[in-house]
Amino acid sequence: MKRTISALALFIFIAVTNTACATTRKHFRDTSDKASMLDTLKYDSLMKKLANGDKSGRWPVKTKEYPLQGAILPFNRIIAFYGNLYSKNMGVLGQYPRKTMLNKLKEEVKNWEKADTSTNVVPALHYICVTAQADAGRNGLHNLRMPFSQIDTVISWAKSINALVFLDIQVGFSTVQTELPLLEKYMKMPNVHLGIDPEFSMKEGSVPGKRIGTFDADDINYVTGYLAKLVKKNDLPPKIFVVHRFTKRMVTNYKDIKLRPEVQVVMDMDGWGGPELKKGTYKYFISEEPVQFTGFKLFYKNDLKNEPHRMLTPKEILSLKPAPIYIQYQ
Repeated sequence: MKRTISALALFIFIAVTNTACATTRKHFRDTSDKASMLDTLKYDSLMKKLANGDKSGRWPVKTKEYPLQGAILPFNRIIAFYGNLYSKNMGVLGQYPRKTMLNKLKEEVKNWEKADTSTNVVPALHYICVTAQADAGRNGLHNLRMPFSQIDTVISWAKSINALVFLDIQVGFSTVQTELPLLEKYMKMPNVHLGIDPEFSMKEGSVPGKRIGTFDADDINYVTGYLAKLVKKNDLPPKIFVVHRFTKRMVTNYKDIKLRPEVQVVMDMDGWGGPELKKGTYKYFISEEPVQFTGFKLFYKNDLKNEPHRMLTPKEILSLKPAPIYIQYQ
């Protein structure tokens, strides 16, 4: 009789325990699902805000899927310093000593925080890790790949101020299909993102710098597909992918660019000049050919060369339709 009661008690205990465990697992799963869900209402609200009252119907861009949890955009505005450690002429990132450069970046971050108090601002270092060259070089590809030690240095600098890192590729006679896989170990890092520069993609065989190059939607789709696979395989937050542009030919067949939840595409207005010229370039080649997000580059030197010898202010840039969410200083 005692053994019968014990067996019954054991059966009841197991049943209750299994039910409790199932309930706990369901609670954990539900909680986990909620934690991993993107705030879609906030996302939609912020995308509408970035459109700045645009009446053309182009902005915000309509997408089939929301980005994955952990997406940086549009919840944050990125302020990036661009350049190369071997050259003081390629941008502010390599122009000054580390401490001076990082302090200047922090100052610009504060300026943008004041200009738009409703949007969090994140600093970034945008490093040209493959530079186009007039000389064919040993590989015959008219590009120079930076040593990994230089990339590691930039990543350590970014870490010291909790900044993002963008690795930028100027392919020359090479292709993104060749150059991107060489950077895979960095693309697996959650804080490292990518940029490509069509200006120096010399598909027609011209020497870099002699004429403006081009990328097609097929090239861009290769990159987003590659990055999407890395994100899924390594359980990463979405990658940000910056494409520089200041002419129509620099990006062909933009309507064929595929958007993916694992990658956030920024079309960055890369031209220099006076305020009105830059706003016109932004309007015709960024705003009127929408992809997903927009960026805007400011040149500390080149923007001052011609009348009225001044850079656009954050307030002026924020009045654009759509408002750029990525700002780069060269």
